[in-house]
Amino acid sequence: MYKNLFAIAALSASSSLFAATNPLSVHVLNQQNGLPAADVTVVLEAQQKNQWIEINQAKTDQNGRITALYPTQQQLKSGVYKVTFKTGDWYKAQKQSSFFPEVPVIFEVDGTLPHYHIPLLLSPYGYSTYRGS
Repeated sequence: MYKNLFAIAALSASSSLFAATNPLSVHVLNQQNGLPAADVTVVLEAQQKNQWIEINQAKTDQNGRITALYPTQQQLKSGVYKVTFKTGDWYKAQKQSSFFPEVPVIFEVDGTLPHYHIPLLLSPYGYSTYRGS
C-alpha cells in the first residue's frame, strides 16, 4: 500500500513539476462576472514560411488556465507564435452573444525568457491581454 501511495505521490509531483516548466501558459478571466472562464478552446500555432502551423490545442481548466500549452517534452524555439482563444464557441456554450468569434494573440519568442504567460480578460464586447509572468 505504501508503495502505491509513494508511486502516486511521485507521479503527481513530476506532473506538477513538468507543468511548471512548460514554457507557455494561458489564463482566461470573464470580466463580466469576475470568474475564470473554463472550457475555452485555445489553439497554438507557429509561423513557418509565412504560414501558420498548428502545434497544439487545449481547453482551459476550471480555473480558466492551461498551464502547459506548448507541446510536451519540446524546447520552446525562437519565432513568431499565435495563440487563438475560441471565444465565440465559448460564448455560444454560455448562451450569450459576443462581438468577437475569436481572439488571436500574436507574439514573438526571442529566447531570453524561460516562460511566457498570456492572460486574456474577456467580456462579450471587449478584451484585454498582456505578457504576464
